[in-house]
Amino acid sequence: MRYTVEWEPTARAELANLWVSAIDRQAITDAADRIDRRLMYSPETAGAEYGDDRWLRDDPLAVLFTVFPNARLVKVLHVWIW
Repeated sequence: MRYTVEWEPTARAELANLWVSAIDRQAITDAADRIDRRLMYSPETAGAEYGDDRWLRDDPLAVLFTVFPNARLVKVLHVWIW
């Protein structure tokens, strides 16, 4: 079953800043797309636990996210260069 993936405004801003300053913008775009797909279909097993949240790495990015299973929702909280 699919989850809805929402990027918090701070995470969107972080991603935009990373993309603007990136030497390889396509790598940033591709990693963000792969992260979205992974979180859409298997967020509860993606990445590793980090307190009540999880984090996932897909070079060159990593994200911190929260899964809300009852709502079938994933919220991406932060993104950074790995």
